[in-house]
Amino acid sequence: MKMPCELIVSHILPTAKGALAKALVNEHGMTQIEIAKLFGVTNAAISQYVKGLRGGKSLIDQTAYKDDFYSMISETATEISRGMTINEAICRVCSFVKNSGLLKALYVFEGYSADHLLCFEHPTIIQIR
Repeated sequence: MKMPCELIVSHILPTAKGALAKALVNEHGMTQIEIAKLFGVTNAAISQYVKGLRGGKSLIDQTAYKDDFYSMISETATEISRGMTINEAICRVCSFVKNSGLLKALYVFEGYSADHLLCFEHPTIIQIR
């Protein structure tokens, strides 16, 4: 079974980074060079995020969590423009995934039973009876 972080890294973070890059350019007027420095990637990578060549075709867009996710992304982009680090931003994304129920949706997408829940205080899968 995949760990929660593996699911988030493969299914959520590319979309989150792309959405954050787009929001920082479109809503906050940051340059791709500035964003690349914040993200620790190349300008070309940010260009691909902004154009949707990276982080597109999101699983999130197929869930009931879509609107809440993009609202959180917009709020996080605002915080980044005010000085929040990218590490803090990614932690916020992960917290959203864990607390919103999106993580359970990812496990179901991966083929695990909907009868399983993740216990975050003790990272094990438990069966509900």
